[in-house]
Amino acid sequence: MKEELFDGLNVSRETFDRLATYVALVERWNPKINLVSRKSLSEIWTRHILDSVQVFRCAENFSHWVDIGSGGGFPGMVCAIMAIEEAPDAKFTFVESDQRKSAFLRNVSRECGANCKVVAKRIEAVDPLNADVLSARALADLGVLLSFCDRHLGDSGVALLPKGVSWKKEVQDAQEEWNFTCDPITSLTEPQAVILKVKGVSRG
Repeated sequence: MKEELFDGLNVSRETFDRLATYVALVERWNPKINLVSRKSLSEIWTRHILDSVQVFRCAENFSHWVDIGSGGGFPGMVCAIMAIEEAPDAKFTFVESDQRKSAFLRNVSRECGANCKVVAKRIEAVDPLNADVLSARALADLGVLLSFCDRHLGDSGVALLPKGVSWKKEVQDAQEEWNFTCDPITSLTEPQAVILKVKGVSRG
């Protein structure tokens, strides 16, 4: 049973049903607009859904969550679906420049009842969003992501950034240009990967 994947992550039956609705929409739209790779589509519950749920579990109190380069909605839409029950007053903003993917995200938001606004612009063209939480997955290296954090994170905000096996080098390279604190949290789906919990971003 797919529900067993979420043991220990406290995902309710209602939230699981909404996530299943989302998965069905990804499967329906994917042949047209390539939301995820064909190979990873067959592993969507582990590679994308579970991977995103663990990002949500790294967040603390928040009222505004910003997901940049949202694509098919991982992790942002999964986090917005989780928040329907767990942070019902929170709002989510997705920044996705591709018009078709933006249309997909709006459709998912309606179907699943998530509190989302989709901004179909380039990240650097959007006015500062003052996010409590900022997430981005498979978008850019850490140095580039920190420039987006610098623009869109609130003063006490936190960035949650999933990173692969080369995360230590990305951190080392980024420290040449940026000041920040960084707490790596080991991924549940890939032991050598982490979610970087980043705070205090400023130019070095």
